[in-house]
This record gives sequence, structure tokens and C-alpha cells, in this order.
Amino acid sequence: MNFSDYHSAAEDWERHATIRTRPRRMLEDDDKLIYPLARQPLALSATFTEQCPQWRDFVLTQSFYKYINDVVIFETEIVDKTARSIAKNRFSLPFPPACRYDAMTVVVDEDYHALVALDFLQQAVTMTGLQPLELPSQIELSRALPLAQALAPAHLRDAVELIGVAIAENTITHDVAAFAKDHSIKASVRGLMADHLCDEGRHAQFWTRLVRLYWQAASAADRDTIAHILPTFLAHYLTNDLQQRFDLQLIEHLDVDASVRHALRNEINALVFPITRQHPLVGNIMGFLHRSGLLQTPSVAQALGDYLPCAGSPR
Repeated sequence: MNFSDYHSAAEDWERHATIRTRPRRMLEDDDKLIYPLARQPLALSATFTEQCPQWRDFVLTQSFYKYINDVVIFETEIVDKTARSIAKNRFSLPFPPACRYDAMTVVVDEDYHALVALDFLQQAVTMTGLQPLELPSQIELSRALPLAQALAPAHLRDAVELIGVAIAENTITHDVAAFAKDHSIKASVRGLMADHLCDEGRHAQFWTRLVRLYWQAASAADRDTIAHILPTFLAHYLTNDLQQRFDLQLIEHLDVDASVRHALRNEINALVFPITRQHPLVGNIMGFLHRSGLLQTPSVAQALGDYLPCAGSPR
């Protein structure tokens, strides 16, 4: 790989990283929401709004806890692992010192994000008196990455990991940006998301640059092999079954009549986001694949034709 045009983001990190520049944020006790209604379909369902709207704050608080838990899993178990492996020169793909230094700043940032998230979770527990229900032990990416890597020959497993993490990091940047702009939620939570976004924008660029450099140097055969693996990764990354499972768990903790509980279950089970070009995250992924150069590879465009309108026609 040719890293002659790689420029470290170290100075930008020193000036702008939230661990360097932000004070501790405190959750305020006001009438704003702790979690956006728009992100919790259970609380917006017809049965819920008609039969048990008094459970709204419980559902939103538990959803906030799940979001925090997802952030911690994503940052400490997945991104941290990949970035730390690069930083300590244990990745099978060779990266120069400037890349490895930037990777270590990602490790520091992500662990700090997890620390801040856990701080907010504890503040929310203290304020609301609500303990978290049993939280998921994995997120969609926890399943998608190993399944995709299992399809790759040994020499490409780290490359598949790099691309998968880069896709997720670029996706979460857009997701956090939308969260930070929602003025229905508490100012401190929006501030938390804005802080996160400040770092994630830099991370998204870092991962995109590494993938672009890798892809430029990869052989045609390796590119084609990875192209055939990408649909499997996306199919498992874009599912909503973990969210549905959590929402069904929430329903079991609502003090409502059996008929209402049954109707709520039916409404949640009916919520399906087909993994097609209409999926709300596909546009972000398409943008990353274009910026990193993957989408310009014919085998990638063909493999992802069902997902990405710019990649080709539906099969």
C-alpha cells in the first residue's frame, strides 16, 4: 500500500478531541424527553398511544439504556479491538506509524465515549429510579462481522473486518448527527451526541482513508472475493430483529391488560424494514462505498445491485 499521501490527524485530535476539550455533562431534570420518540416505534404505535400512553417515559428511559449499552458494545468490543490491533501493529494489513498513531487516538476516543455513556446511564438511573432491564449482549455488528469473516479466506479476514468497521463508523456518524439535532430531548443528551459527533466525523474519515488505501492496493481477485461477501455482511448488519426482541421484552414489563399486550406484540412484529435500497441506512453506506472506492469496482457494484441504486439495476 502506498501511504505517501497519508497525513496524520494528530494535530486535529489535540485541538478538538472531546476528551481534551469537553467538561462533564450533567443530565438535567426537566420536562424534555430522555430519548427521541421518533426512534422508538413501540411508543408511537396506535395501541400504545391509545391504551397505555402513561408508560411512555418508562419505554423511552429503557430505550435510552439500550442505546447506551449498544454504544458501549460498539465502541469497546468492536471498534476498539480493530483500532487497537492496528495501533499495536498486530493487524495483518501493514500500516505505517502515522496510521497506527491515529488508530490509537480512535481507541482513546471510543473508550472515553463508553465512559461518558456509562456516566449518563448512572445519572439516568439515579434521576428516574428505574433500573435497566436485561440489556442485549450483542448488537447487529457483533453478528455481521464474524459471519462475513467466516466466508473469507484467512488472508482476507482482517480486510473484511476493516471494511465492516468502516461501514459501521460511517453509518453511526449520520445516526448520531440526527440524534444531536432533535430538540425534543434533553439538552445534555443532545450535547452528549454533539460531542460524540465531533469525534466520530474524524473517525469516519480515518476509516475511509484506510479502506481506500487498502482497496487501491488489493488484487483484483481479492476485491472480487470481498465483493461477494459484502451482501452477507449487509444482510445481518441492517436487520432490526434485535430491536424487535428488545421491544417485545419491554411489552412484557408493561402493566396492561392481556388484550393490549397482544395488540402491542402484533404491531411490533409487523414492523419490518426490508433490506433493500429503501432501507434508511443504505444511503449512508452507499456514500461510504463511493468515497472509499469500492463502488467503482464492477464486482462490488454487481454484488450490491439490490441494495444501492447507483451500483446497478435490480436483479
